[in-house]
Amino acid sequence: MNIVKEFKDFAMKGNVVDMAVGIIIGGAFGKIVSSVVNDIIMPPIGLLMGGVNFTDLKVTLKAAQMDAATGTMLDAVTLNYGQFLQTTVDFLIVAFAIFMIIKALNSFKKKEVAAPAAPPAPTKEELLLSEIRDILKTRK
Repeated sequence: MNIVKEFKDFAMKGNVVDMAVGIIIGGAFGKIVSSVVNDIIMPPIGLLMGGVNFTDLKVTLKAAQMDAATGTMLDAVTLNYGQFLQTTVDFLIVAFAIFMIIKALNSFKKKEVAAPAAPPAPTKEELLLSEIRDILKTRK
């Protein structure tokens, strides 16, 4: 039963929960970026390049052919470099967006650190010495 308690303590720490939330949001953000790249960015680029659909760009290593023994069609062997280009653009946009978020968070942290700390409260000895000084001043 002790292991269950230790695991519960570990799982409920703020860092683990924050990390889980970050991973979930990051996955959703990745889908949004993929949609932006696939549906908004790449079509105009393909249009400018003569109506090219990047996901269709590939090099055929072996053409599709009919299997004589079974009569089924065997798929072609291709290098899908267009899909690779699209995925690379996805990655670059996600990486840049995360860089900008981290940069913004770091600037907020620097502002918090730059705020001057309040001076420490006087110690008991300092308070006592101040009282003695004030009493001596009034006696003169």
